[in-house]
Amino acid sequence: MILTIHPQNPDQRKIAQVAETLRKHGVIIYPTDTVYAIGCDMMSKEAVERLCRIRHLDPQKAMLTLICKDLSQVAEYAAQIDTPVFKLMRRNLPGPFTFILPAGSKTPKLFINRKKTIGVRIPDNAILMAIVEELGHPILTASLKTNDDVVEYFTDPEDLHDQYENLVDAVIDGGLGGIVPSTLVDCTGQEPELIREGAGELKW
Repeated sequence: MILTIHPQNPDQRKIAQVAETLRKHGVIIYPTDTVYAIGCDMMSKEAVERLCRIRHLDPQKAMLTLICKDLSQVAEYAAQIDTPVFKLMRRNLPGPFTFILPAGSKTPKLFINRKKTIGVRIPDNAILMAIVEELGHPILTASLKTNDDVVEYFTDPEDLHDQYENLVDAVIDGGLGGIVPSTLVDCTGQEPELIREGAGELKW
């Protein structure tokens, strides 16, 4: 199923429909403020395992990411965040950044890797923020790459639907996606470290 949702003014009925799909252990594809991504309800063991199979990921090795609605929700699922890291996130979020943090006790053990870290994102995307708000807790997310040597990420939701329609429950068409992933910042050491330069310019 492909579901068109307006990127600036999401239809609340469609948002509720997507959230209900997630509650029923569904896996969906959606736009972010960078590239299109695949995700599921972080609380659904069935959906998390399915997402990992689709993306060929080992949750014990991969660094999976939570889409959160705000910094208070980030703090629920990350271990204690020190003041400099909190200020860094506050300066840059919402935005095209992924911060790696120590996983907290509320994070489901199923997808905590051996390093006991998680990625967190608060994308500047109205559709995705509305879904997380309606669901009531974060979405577990992973990016989607093409097999193309020239274009690394899918940009057209129709192409995503053609590729994944038999594997996922819904593809959300929120317009063309980007081709540059989020900037990745590791905040698990003594000082935050830039791991990958992507979209956005980090405000230190």
